[in-house]
Amino acid sequence: MQATNRLSEVLPFLKQGDKDAVKKELLSEIEPLDRGAAATEDDRMRIDKLAQKLEALNPTKAPLKSPLLNGKWELLYTTSQSILKSNRPKLLRPNGPIYQAINNDTLRAQNLETWPFFNQVTANLTPSSSSKVVVNFDFFKIAGLIPIKAPGRARGELDVTYLDEDLRVSRGDRGNLFVLKMFDRSYRVPTQG
Repeated sequence: MQATNRLSEVLPFLKQGDKDAVKKELLSEIEPLDRGAAATEDDRMRIDKLAQKLEALNPTKAPLKSPLLNGKWELLYTTSQSILKSNRPKLLRPNGPIYQAINNDTLRAQNLETWPFFNQVTANLTPSSSSKVVVNFDFFKIAGLIPIKAPGRARGELDVTYLDEDLRVSRGDRGNLFVLKMFDRSYRVPTQG
């Protein structure tokens, strides 16, 4: 009985150590990949395997109920070509930071591009499980100034598969992977577009 108690005391420590090691490896591997725009197919497969290892060690069992989800997150890596626009010349792609803000208390989300386009989109979130939401986009803002109502078909799903105090991994309904780091925990998504 005493050996079992000691083992249970050590296991959380081992999991924490594993989590930190996998997290460090994932961040190291994605750093040179220009948010994923410079990733080869081999890179994408390697990053996906590391993300899966980290997801298996997720310390937050109900991410949509966790206050850790709230705030503005900086996109470090994605496989989404609609975000990366890697088929365009580098000058015509988003070159500054890209952010995604989520507030689980108001069920609102916002994606923000910075330099050179400053495009934004806001959305309402409808939980479908303790980690997954249906995303209904409501307003696009072109160049940060021109609001355009989103068409009714502008929707998707997002599953928060890993969440801790400074890193979030999510997967979209089109199979895209997103790795984000916390940028500003105090940021609040506007309640209207």
